[in-house]
Amino acid sequence: MQKVDARGLPCPQPVIKTKEALEQVGAGEEVEVLLDNETSLNNVKKFVTAQGHEIVSLDKKDGEFILRIKKTSGTVKKDVPITCELPSSKKEKGHFIIIATDIMGPERELGKILMKAFFETMLVHEMLPSRIFLMNRGVFLSTLEEDFIKLLKELEKKGVEIFTCGTCLKYFNLEDKLKVGHRAGTDVYLEGIFYFDKTVWIG
Repeated sequence: MQKVDARGLPCPQPVIKTKEALEQVGAGEEVEVLLDNETSLNNVKKFVTAQGHEIVSLDKKDGEFILRIKKTSGTVKKDVPITCELPSSKKEKGHFIIIATDIMGPERELGKILMKAFFETMLVHEMLPSRIFLMNRGVFLSTLEEDFIKLLKELEKKGVEIFTCGTCLKYFNLEDKLKVGHRAGTDVYLEGIFYFDKTVWIG
């Protein structure tokens, strides 16, 4: 049985780790998730239910939850976005960047150069946001633009959370092209606006 210790992890990490564990087991096998708060529990249960998998049991001991999940199919659905509910008292430190374009400014060729330089400067100077959410034409950066995919993967290795809008992927017929980060719902960026120290919009 695959086991996931999601205690102390901020949203949406418990859901992401559960998703990764489900991807590693076959149909009929179980995953056990350890959680330390009801908000994380509800987020994981919502994702599991949307995926169509079975919640086998839920136990509570010393204020912690043990959730056992049975994988009911051979694959984890890609069209189910990761959603994130945060406690009203939670405040995340760091910067949250929403990117709603694949260029910077009106001139396309120059705008592509400037966007690439933006990511490269982040990496060189270690000026890293906590989370990046790609939406509208920004989704091309995590799907088709190989130069940007490489840069985003480097940012992800350094701990930056990368999310791409699921509705936007569907609109541009790119649902099977995502190459870095995770597909997510718009609630992930809405919550980021309210719960991170600073939100920056590029688009």
